Amino acid sequence: MDIIISNMSSIPIYEQIKQAIKDAILNDELKEEEMLPSVRNLANDLKISFLTVKKAYDELENEGYIRTIQGKGSFVSPKNIELIREENIKEIERHIEKIAELSKISNISEDEIIELFKLIINGEV
Repeated sequence: MDIIISNMSSIPIYEQIKQAIKDAILNDELKEEEMLPSVRNLANDLKISFLTVKKAYDELENEGYIRTIQGKGSFVSPKNIELIREENIKEIERHIEKIAELSKISNISEDEIIELFKLIINGEV
């Protein structure tokens, strides 16, 4: 798993780490029960404070993506289908918001958007 962080980003580093790990879990790059790098090792690899990595791991654990076993490390939690579904719904909502903005700017009607959506869903576009 490669985590690339940007010091130039407006997104905090712990959020970048959290999102990279979450994406790897959702895309099956990280499998259920797979061990994550230790907080200290990942911090050393990324050349950042271990507290930053710890914050990312803590949030991932609170959200149910990983679990930590004292003295053993952090592991990918078994997939929670409802959690994955909720993440996908949030992603779809973000795309729909962009579509709504573009359609308003371009004066495209709701009916046209719905028709286009139906064509795409049916594989006609």
